[in-house]
This record gives sequence, C-alpha cells and structure tokens, in this order.
Amino acid sequence: MRVTRSLRLIARRLLRTPFFSFVSVLTLAVGIGATTAIFSVVYGVLLKPLPFNEPDRLVGVWHTAPGLGFPNVNQSPSTYLTYREEGRVFEDSGLWDNGAAAVTGQGEPEQLDVLYVTDGTLPVLRVQPVLGRRFDAHDDSPGTPETVMLTYPYWQRKFAGDRSVVGRRLIVENTPREIIGVLPQSFRFLNYNPQLILPLRINRAEVFVGNFSFQGVARLKPGVTIEQANADLARLIPRIMDKFPLPAGFSRKMFADIRLGPNVRPLAQDVIGDAGRMLWVLLGTVGIVLLIACANVANLFLVRAEGRQQELAIRAAMGAGAGRIARDLLLESVLLGLAGGIAGLALAAAGLRLLVAVAPEGLPRLNEIGVDPIVLLFTLAVSLLAGVLFGLLPAIRFARPRLTAALKDGGRGSSDGRERHRLRGALVVSEIALALVLLVASALMVRTFQVMRSVNPGFVDPEEVLTLRISVPDTLIPDTTQSARTHHAIAERLRQIPGVRSVGVSSSVTMDGHDSNDPVFVEDFPRADGSMPPIRRFKWIGEGYFETMGNRVIAGRALTWSDAYDLRPVCVVTENFAREHWKQPAAAVGRRIRNAPNNPWREIVGVVGDERDNGVTVPAPAIVYWPLLLKDFWVPELTTRRALTYAIRSDRLNSPTFLEEIQRAVWSVNRNLPLASVQTLEEIASESMAQTSFAVVMLAIAAGVALLLGVVGIYAIVAYIAAQRTREIGIRVALGAQRGDVSRLFVREGLALLAAGVAIGLAAAAGLTRLMGSLLFGVSATDPLTYAAVTAGLGAVVIVASYLPARRAASIDPLLALKSEAC
Repeated sequence: MRVTRSLRLIARRLLRTPFFSFVSVLTLAVGIGATTAIFSVVYGVLLKPLPFNEPDRLVGVWHTAPGLGFPNVNQSPSTYLTYREEGRVFEDSGLWDNGAAAVTGQGEPEQLDVLYVTDGTLPVLRVQPVLGRRFDAHDDSPGTPETVMLTYPYWQRKFAGDRSVVGRRLIVENTPREIIGVLPQSFRFLNYNPQLILPLRINRAEVFVGNFSFQGVARLKPGVTIEQANADLARLIPRIMDKFPLPAGFSRKMFADIRLGPNVRPLAQDVIGDAGRMLWVLLGTVGIVLLIACANVANLFLVRAEGRQQELAIRAAMGAGAGRIARDLLLESVLLGLAGGIAGLALAAAGLRLLVAVAPEGLPRLNEIGVDPIVLLFTLAVSLLAGVLFGLLPAIRFARPRLTAALKDGGRGSSDGRERHRLRGALVVSEIALALVLLVASALMVRTFQVMRSVNPGFVDPEEVLTLRISVPDTLIPDTTQSARTHHAIAERLRQIPGVRSVGVSSSVTMDGHDSNDPVFVEDFPRADGSMPPIRRFKWIGEGYFETMGNRVIAGRALTWSDAYDLRPVCVVTENFAREHWKQPAAAVGRRIRNAPNNPWREIVGVVGDERDNGVTVPAPAIVYWPLLLKDFWVPELTTRRALTYAIRSDRLNSPTFLEEIQRAVWSVNRNLPLASVQTLEEIASESMAQTSFAVVMLAIAAGVALLLGVVGIYAIVAYIAAQRTREIGIRVALGAQRGDVSRLFVREGLALLAAGVAIGLAAAAGLTRLMGSLLFGVSATDPLTYAAVTAGLGAVVIVASYLPARRAASIDPLLALKSEAC
C-alpha cells in the first residue's frame, strides 16, 4: 500500500511538471525505441531458434580444404552417400541445391526458383506437407516417374488453393511431373524461398570423387555433439576414394593434397552467414545512444532535484529517512523509464517496418523479425535499467539533504553548488565522448562506402546494362550445338531492338552469385609431383560479353561464336591470372592451359581486366573464360552451358516498353523460354554493397541522434551555469566588463567540457572501432584523417552550442540582474 501511495504521489508530481516529464519521456523513448528496434532484428536473425522441430540438433555438413585455400567446401554426392551409408552420428541427412526451372502449360511460360532435394532432406527438417506426401527413395531414384512438390504460396497463386491439385501434371523444364504434395504455409528453407521442390535423383553409377557443388543438412542423433560428428566424418573421408572412382586423369595424391576435412556446424550458422557482425555492431551503437539519453535525463533530474532541495530538506526534518527519500527519487525515475519504454515500444514498432523495408536483400530471416514476447521482456528490462541509471545519481546526491544550506534558498554560491556543476559537467563530458565514438564509427563506414564505390568492379556504367537469365533445357532442345545456336539467335534478336548497343552472354555476370571453380593446369608450370594445381573460376561466354560489360581486352582478342562452333581449343584469362604466371599480360597470349590432366591443351588468345566477382571488398579471383561449346572438357562428349545470363547495354532501360520488346524478341526464337532474374547491373552491384550501405545509414542516424542529444546537453548546462551566475554577470558588467569577455567566460566552460569529452572519446573510439574492423574496407579503424575531421566538426558544433547561451547571458541588463537577485 505504501508503494502504491508513493507511486500515485509521484505520478501527480510528474504531471505538475509536464515540460520536464515530456522531454524526459521523449528522450528516453528515442534511446529505448532505437535499442528495442535493433534488438528485435538481432533476436529475429541471430538468436531466435530456427522454425524447425528441435533445431539445436540440425547441422550443416561442410568441409575444409586447406590444400586449396578454401575454408568452406560444399558436399558432393560421394561424401553424402558415404556419410549416410556408413556414418554413426546422424539420425538422417539430406543433400540439396537451389536453382531455377521453366514451367510451361500454365499460361505464359515462367521461370521459377526451385529447390532440389534428396529424399532425406524434408524428413530431416521434419516438414510435413499439408496435402499429399513427401518424396521417398523411389521419387529420388533415376528412371522413375518424375514428381514435384509445390510450396504454399505457389499453390495459392497458381491453383487458388485447389485441394484436388495432388495427382495433376505440371510441365517443368518441358517434362510432365506429377504433383505429389503441397508444403505448409510456415515452410521456410534457410534463406531461400523456392516455389517448387524437385527430387535431386543422384545416379549412383555416375558418382565420382569430386563435384563439391551441393549443400548438406543433417540431424544429429540424440546426445551426439558437433565434435563427435566431425570426428566420425573424419573417420569416413579416407573411405570415399575406396567407394567411388576418381575423375579421369586425377590421382589419389592430388586429392590427398587437398587435405579434405569435416566441418559440421549448427544449421543456424548457414542461415545467418556473415550478418551477425554487422547486427552486433548496430546493437552496440544504439546502446551508446541509450546511454547518452540516460545521461541527458540524469542531468535534467539533477536540475529538478536541486530545485526541490527545500522540499526534500523539510521531508528530512519531519523524519523521512535517507532510504525513503532515495526510494522515492528512484521510483520517480523508474516510472519515467517505464513511460519512456512504452513510448519507445511504439517508436520501435514503427521503426521495425522501416528497418525491414530498407534492410539489405541478403539479410536472413526478415520474415521472423517482430515485437514478440522476448522483445517485450527486453524492452521492460531496458526501461527499468534506464530508470535506475539516470535516477541513481540524484538519489545518491540528494537522499541526505543538508538542511541549513537547503533551507537558505538552495545554498546558492556554496561549494556544494560547484560540486553540482562538476557532476552535471561529468555527465555532459560522457555524452560528448560517446557521441564522438558514434560519429567516428559512422564516418569510418561512410569512408568505407566511398572506397567501395571507387573500386573498379570489372564493368562500367552499370545503370545502362540490363541482365536476365534464360535456360534452354535438354528436354526442349536435346541437341547440344542447337542449344548454343538458340542462345546465339536470341542475342542477335536482342541486338536488333532499337536503342540496344551491344549484347553479351555468359554463364554468370560479375557478382551475380553463379560460379564454377575447378583446377587449371598450366603447360609452362608442370607439376612433376602430381599435386593438385590451384583452383580457378570458370565462365563460359559468347561473343560481345566483354564489350557489353565494359571490361577492357588488355592483350590479344575476345572469344567469338566461331570459336564455339568450330570447337577451337582457345580461352581467355583475366589479368591477375596472366601476371601470376608470366608477369606481363601480353606474355600470356599463346600460352596453353587445360582443366584436367588428360584433356587437350587450350591456347590463351586474350587477356581481359579483372572482375570483382565476389564483391568489391573481396580480391578479384583469377578467371578463365571458355567458349560455349567444348569437346573433351571433363567428358569426351560435346558440352555446353544451357543456362546463361544475358547482358544488354542500352540507354532505354527506363522505357516502359523495353522489357516487353525483350520478351517478344526471345519468344520470336522460342515461345517456351521464360525470362528470369531480370535486374540491372547497377542493382547487382548495389546488392553486393547492401550490408555496408545499410550499416552506413543506421550508424549515421545513431550518430546524428547522439550528436543532437550531446549538443542539447552542453547547451543546457552552459545555459544553467549562466542562469546560476546571473548576479555575478550583473556585477561584472556593472564594473566595466565587456559583453564579449562575458561570452568568452561561458564559452570556455563549454570548451573545457569539449576538451575532456574529446580526449576520452578519442581513446574510447580507438579501442571500440577495432571491433568493427571486419566491416571496414580500404580504411583503418584508427584512420587519423577521419578522427581529425570528426573532432573538428564536433568541436565546431559544441562551440556554437556554448556560444548561444553565453551570448544570451552577456546581454543581461546589470540593473535587472542585480534587482532580481536582491528579490
């Protein structure tokens, strides 16, 4: 009852000071709201359990290959079959891959995102269909009738939720497939949103050691640890070469040199990727904003408590103990903290919608971000902590009021007043120091973004290049040469569209995420010991690709369609590949390389500029470009790449009819070929920098709020000091002091606070910004230019914030000042 009565009295007291209460709640709402919003993202992305049954037992199955310089290597059919058949630690396991497939016979042809899975993948995740059944071993075996499963959104969009869809036929890649099931609405597969699920159908008779291009998922048996799982897989890896044949021309020594090792890890790690480091930095950032907000409100509370000294002294004189006074002060601050938390929660809910809207494309689990019970508990805890933090100093300082000084009109001019000034000054110094840390962090990210934009990615004027992907399935056009000619014909038709300057095709364009990597043998550098050569990136291109991308041919020539049709043993390499082996790009022309020991040598006919294929922050990989048609490449038969990305350079990308003209041009060659992954090269480049740009925006907002709160704090304390020294100012002016001298007196107060805050802030920034080193590119965490610029900018703002109240104080009429003091 006593606490309830105290709370009612405190609430009435706060309502009698609406300006103080409003400013305090608003300041706290900004800090708590920002912290809650970012925590919601951190929890939804990093901490929330995966939406599967017993997610802690789900693991991703990867490998290490230090001999190739790769920290992570995917699974292959040979490793998957070995682990599944002879392993002791997995309840079950699955292999999967993502891709795209054309669907026809349902209106206009469309290209859909699909997921290829083995029969164990969905059971491992314990996903049950809402209609029909899952794949079994029969579906996943070559030569059996083709089947397909639908995801819930595709079922609703294409079949309007018709429950009789099971048993119907769907034409995928020109092949009729029986629909056997529909997945539940809640189904999410890691970071992918496929529309169709297809069986992977591994042909055991064709499996060999290699082809590490699939991803694995498994469920640990109860009680099995990840360490035990890795130990069991390490036991099985030597067995792989006994169970399956090596690729033609490769030796056991070559694979021994790879030093293949197990890397079983929590499946959540596969989902989260590298998003964690950015989100933790952002959470720490808004935590600093919250501390600044608390320091600001603490200053307000100190000022308010000073004004209540007589009231507190009377209460003490009437028998109220220090504990009771401190409790009431803390209850007041906690009540304000809870009010700020409620307002902050409303701000966080609105901010989350904005955060999700502007979040980078690759940020995982966006659909799982929200204000759920854990977030509400976090907000409550933060609100209570904030209330205690900013209420603690006033409670300690004024729980034992000095009765004589308090009853003498607040004891103005006493040493106690100077102590209060120092306390408030210390809070402002902490605000400046924390604001400086955030400003430095924000400036470093801005500089990182600038450096990233200045890197040559391997293309020019990306806003003029439209990219799209077209696949020619072998069920539609079985002949390999005719498949390549179809792509050639489409490129020619696209080139005839008005406004199109050039067209190129490639198995992948820079940064689009499609890659292929294999060893390259160089004739001039034979490996007498039979060891494995370095892995290089492979791309298959048609005529016009380099011209369209704007990648300069440094030496020799580019590949042509004739190279493909005539099966000429030629290729083109990037500049870094040429320099690594022959120092000069021109020296590479005429040299020979091959992809396997028993394949024919192929002549390097050209050298082109490097491509930042993995993003601008990652060194450009060495790339070998092959013609679209190849013989004796891995296999003796003629091979080609049936799925190609088209790059179309034009100044008509913003034309509303341009995409329709492209579609008509493609359909004039073959009506069953849909377009997929339509986006500009500029959008692809932006996606590669999306996390950095997101971090820049978030840090800039946090730094701006911190700067504003810091400026308000220093303005308030200089104004308060000036108000407390009104009589002194009047005497100084009456005795002949110039108003400029009076202004400088108070500006010096601000500069002293600035100097202390900057000194502490620079030391803190030098230590804390090292934690965000992994987010930086091309700039050091202790870059002196950034620190100097931020310090100068902050100093200028603080000087202005100090000068304004100082000028106002200097303009006081001395007679009025002395008269008001006398009263």
